[in-house]
Amino acid sequence: MFGPDDSPNAIELLKTDHDKVETLFSQVKSNEDGNNEATFRRIKEELDVHAHIEENIFYPHLLEKGDKELKKIVREGIEEHGQVKDLLAELATLSGTSPTFKAKLTVLMENVEHHVEEEEGDMFPMVEDQIPEDTLQRLGSLMNGEKVRVKKAGSSPKTRQKARSASQR
Repeated sequence: MFGPDDSPNAIELLKTDHDKVETLFSQVKSNEDGNNEATFRRIKEELDVHAHIEENIFYPHLLEKGDKELKKIVREGIEEHGQVKDLLAELATLSGTSPTFKAKLTVLMENVEHHVEEEEGDMFPMVEDQIPEDTLQRLGSLMNGEKVRVKKAGSSPKTRQKARSASQR
């Protein structure tokens, strides 16, 4: 589907995801007193897919091939994902006008921003040192393909109906 020349490597792909989410965070920050429920849904979709490809493709490779220090940072990242997923689940049940929603959304953004800083500042330089470029390219292609598959599956009418039913419980 994607050749090595037109698909971003794993790090480039993840940084592009980080930038997309940061743009959505900026929208929330510029509408601090408004209802950010729709923007949150977009944030959740981006973070769900991003975490999925990291946890199922990128992180397992790093845990297998990285040195002790890289493995330690990856394990921290996995734990941070757990915290973010908990906040996403809690936020998905709240009204966008609720003070609790606004507070939790702020905490979510702070947690994600911290996670991104660690990945881009600490983890990615280690990955570039330890993982060959051709492997990063292959991982990027796999991750990109998985993103397309997950987004396609998540946008089917049946999946949307299941999500709506679950959120109404």
